[in-house]
Amino acid sequence: MSKGMLKMLSHICLILGLLSIVGAILMWTVMKGGGTPEAIAHAERWGLFVGLWVPSFFALSTRLDRYAGREE
Repeated sequence: MSKGMLKMLSHICLILGLLSIVGAILMWTVMKGGGTPEAIAHAERWGLFVGLWVPSFFALSTRLDRYAGREE
């Protein structure tokens, strides 16, 4: 892969990580529905599931950025 492509993928992963933070918060707050214990538990599980994507996207972004810098 070219250096430009790796940099672009690095930026995309960074943006996806930031969007995952926003998505996790939104899922946790919006999906609570009527406030029943089941709906709250479901919303918390989905929020945590999406929140776990964040470190993966950030690590991938860092790895791609370093790999692009090494190709110089």
